[in-house]
Amino acid sequence: MRKIHLALVAFSFVALAGYAFAQQAAAPARPVPPNLPEWAWGVMPPAPPAQPGAAAAQPPAEDGTILHIEGSSVGLTRTQLRGIPTAPDWHPEDHGPMPDIVSKGRMPAVRACGFCHLPNGRGRPENAAPAGLSVAYFTQQMEDFKNGLRRSSDPRKANVNTMAGFAREATPEEIKAAAEYFAALPIPQGWVKVKEVTMVPKTKIAGNVYFELEGAQAGKEPIGNRVIEVPEHGQERFEMRDGHAGYIAYVPVGAVKKGEALAKNLQCSLCHGANLEGLGPVPSLAGRSPSYMARQLFDFQTGARHGLWSDLMKPIAAKMTAEDLVNITAYIASKNPPAAGVQQTARAN
Repeated sequence: MRKIHLALVAFSFVALAGYAFAQQAAAPARPVPPNLPEWAWGVMPPAPPAQPGAAAAQPPAEDGTILHIEGSSVGLTRTQLRGIPTAPDWHPEDHGPMPDIVSKGRMPAVRACGFCHLPNGRGRPENAAPAGLSVAYFTQQMEDFKNGLRRSSDPRKANVNTMAGFAREATPEEIKAAAEYFAALPIPQGWVKVKEVTMVPKTKIAGNVYFELEGAQAGKEPIGNRVIEVPEHGQERFEMRDGHAGYIAYVPVGAVKKGEALAKNLQCSLCHGANLEGLGPVPSLAGRSPSYMARQLFDFQTGARHGLWSDLMKPIAAKMTAEDLVNITAYIASKNPPAAGVQQTARAN
């Protein structure tokens, strides 16, 4: 794996630097809420000023080297890892045939869904996991993105605007194909492993994602009122877009139990199911990224999300404190997602 890291490190940092620059190149059009739970957004430090005359960083030239990862017989080149011509798919055994919109997209208007959200739909902390979402819910969210009804409370989070652009360009047929494909895929148990701690590994943030520091920089710090979600197998496999490399969510001691009590008090199970497995068009929550879930709850709270069905969530999210967001997302992430073969099947009315 260290050889893989050496081969890809230049590409990884180029990609992350470009992503960070894109987020910070322009001042936010809307103010950032003063109570924004920054841990959920992975707020990036300010970008260093550009050096006069410095050329833009470029990924390394393709040299034909075939790269491999643990647990996969697939080999990919650097160009293929950048999603050219299709989304990198280390584990084709996880899913059936991908529709073109998921595997290839329709560039430049719409990028392949599987590039950011992974071919198995498990997603990453900086985006959503579409696996296991009902066709009705997936389709409605694309409509909300398209019509400006689903935004981010933090205007610096550029990939939300990118998603809105894709939603405006995607055809109804493409959205239907992607929705049906992802609805048939489960999120595996243990994709996010929740660990209650008082001290959390020190981290860095790149591309809105936390990574544990290594070597001389490694250490521990108080977790405070945060959830820190990191790739379980480190930055290498994350950057390789390995759909079998899950996450660890470090949460404060007692957060899961407090979150369970809060979910019971708020009666989450009435709409989301007894085990938060989802009911009809209401999405499953169990086992999903706590970073993602906290962003959505806060977006309901601020009104950044105000599409169809949002009115059901607004009075619930409005009551949540910063500590509540930590506790309830810790509890949600700790729940086992529905087993394979158990998906939401209801249609939109």
